[in-house]
Amino acid sequence: MAKSIKELIREEYIKCAKDPIYFFKKYCYIQHPKRGKILFNLYDFQENALGQFNEYQYNVILKSRQLGISTLSAGYSLWMMLFHEDKNILVIATKQEIAKNLVTKVRYMHENLPSWLRGNTIEDNKLSLRLGNGSQIKATSASGDAGRSEALSMLIIDEAAFIKGIDEIWASSQSTLSTGGKAIVLSTPNGVGNFFHKTWLKGEEGDEWNPIKLHWTVHPERDKKWRKQQTKLLGEKMAAQECDCDFISSGYTVVDGELLKWFEDTHIQTPIEKRGFDGNYWLWSQPNYTKNYIVVADVARGDGADYSAFHVIDVETVEQVAEYKGKIETKQYGNLLVNVATEWNDALLVIENANIGWAVIQEAIDRNYKNLYYSYKEFGYVDENIHLQKAYDLKDKSQMVPGFSMTSRTRPLVISKLDTYMRERVPIIRSKRLIDELFVFIWNGSRAEAQRGYNDDLVISFSTSLWVRDTALKLRQQGIELNKRALSLTTKNSGVFKTTSKKATDMWNMKVGKNNEDIRWLL
Repeated sequence: MAKSIKELIREEYIKCAKDPIYFFKKYCYIQHPKRGKILFNLYDFQENALGQFNEYQYNVILKSRQLGISTLSAGYSLWMMLFHEDKNILVIATKQEIAKNLVTKVRYMHENLPSWLRGNTIEDNKLSLRLGNGSQIKATSASGDAGRSEALSMLIIDEAAFIKGIDEIWASSQSTLSTGGKAIVLSTPNGVGNFFHKTWLKGEEGDEWNPIKLHWTVHPERDKKWRKQQTKLLGEKMAAQECDCDFISSGYTVVDGELLKWFEDTHIQTPIEKRGFDGNYWLWSQPNYTKNYIVVADVARGDGADYSAFHVIDVETVEQVAEYKGKIETKQYGNLLVNVATEWNDALLVIENANIGWAVIQEAIDRNYKNLYYSYKEFGYVDENIHLQKAYDLKDKSQMVPGFSMTSRTRPLVISKLDTYMRERVPIIRSKRLIDELFVFIWNGSRAEAQRGYNDDLVISFSTSLWVRDTALKLRQQGIELNKRALSLTTKNSGVFKTTSKKATDMWNMKVGKNNEDIRWLL
């Protein structure tokens, strides 16, 4: 006996409710950019991802571009809304327009369903779709309170790696998802250290997140020719970000991610000793009394949000031999710096003199440390060419101030020096802490700074050390000392350090102050 239309419809409805893949392939239409309106015939990788959506509560998707994952998420949302009551789904993206696109896909699929599958529509607009069974989907742009007051059944965060302040958004949505709501967080990579990267790492470590990696090769219609074409269209860096699912080669770090990986693999070592009341003074070698060192310090602002940090650098080899990063009060920090600089052969001590830095500098002055770095007031920074052209070594040394001034004029010079040294692979970096900071030290517009939620204290002090090494030592070759010891040897009317001509056979000996010095260690 032939089945009635009602019985056939009932059977089909049950099949769709039980199996979203069946529902997609038989009844869901999508808008293909080339083929127009077509049935949503899933590729194998899409079917696999869909199965994981159903199985796991939290899914993080590291994907290549144009794999249809946003469309897949839209279809899954529609399936939940049609066959479950009171499902509340929220879509968050970098801009409302992007979030709206996913809702538009849901609306298009819904409009093209057979009448017996379509839900009773209560609300249908560009930003939301609400059905008679109480289920709905809404789109919103990223903001700190997005999802805060929503009782969510599922949260979809599109292009999560590019959303500023997403940590706050995720934190605010936790209470609404804690009763069993799902989350789908998807994005192409955008460097390391951000929320998306950390979430992916949690997934790889077997935490609460289920990781789904979709490299461009999972698409059956793509080959090496397609990948090469992407490089031509987007450029090497952008193509790597959009296609290769590689965190390190993506993003806009000041120092290239691949280069940082090389430094990490080549030079990073475990400290041979950890000193200090907090164990944050790390050493990789002991002082060698035949060498020259510089100690460069960054002072915390004092608001508890950042750290005080310093590096000890071997001037000749540009090797990082010691490092500190911690929270310490200014008097104690000043004494620590003097002790460390003294231990490392009375190293040139460079302390940033902005704001609270003066309190630290004062400790060094009070203890009469003789090798404290000084700079000229007039420019706020030291340019070796300006020094030599304008004969600043002839000027009154009272025009110098202790410490290094990090200003809008000096900061670009310091960052440029970091870039040059790193590209030429000159420094020997031992610290994993420093490398980790460099991975999240990015270009935010035209300013180089740490990603939101991270610190750059080690990076800035290390960059300053590279700049001071070049600048101060170039001046030293001309007999100009930028330290307190040199100032003590001068008077207001006669503060001249003269260089002495030598024969070719003695060209590496130079008179510095009252002594002759062999400067071949600079090479």
